[in-house]
Amino acid sequence: MTEADVPAVHSLEKALFPVDAWPERMFRDELSQPETRRYYVAEERTPEGEPRIIAYAGVMCVPPIADVQTIAVVPEREGRGIGAAVLTELIAEARRRGAEDVMLEVRADNPRAQALYRRFGFTHIHTRRRYYRDGVDAHIMQLPLGRPEGRDQ
Repeated sequence: MTEADVPAVHSLEKALFPVDAWPERMFRDELSQPETRRYYVAEERTPEGEPRIIAYAGVMCVPPIADVQTIAVVPEREGRGIGAAVLTELIAEARRRGAEDVMLEVRADNPRAQALYRRFGFTHIHTRRRYYRDGVDAHIMQLPLGRPEGRDQ
């Protein structure tokens, strides 16, 4: 993700997460911290040949923990492996940055996302009651990566 992508990403954010959408400034702030953050977009070409963002995601890594900050796929492209591809890249980035665990929050009322995370080996370790603005709980999920090679025990 680049600064140029932020307006399109923010527009998607408001459409996909109307209650909990990040302000546009938050995306810019996240991109301004490359030492601990990495954000991605997935694009497809429109019939006119223009690129269109269909997914975005980001991870924060302060070893030994990485935290999935956001992950979203436009509804008309769900179920095509895009979310899995983006999550694969987030996990790979966490490994490259030396994380031993990847954490995330997911809405308790989003079984599709929870199933994706479980397929990757995430387990539900805690529930934050009424975490989201509309009162829905958040499930805290964790994926242990283990110690990076070469690290002292």
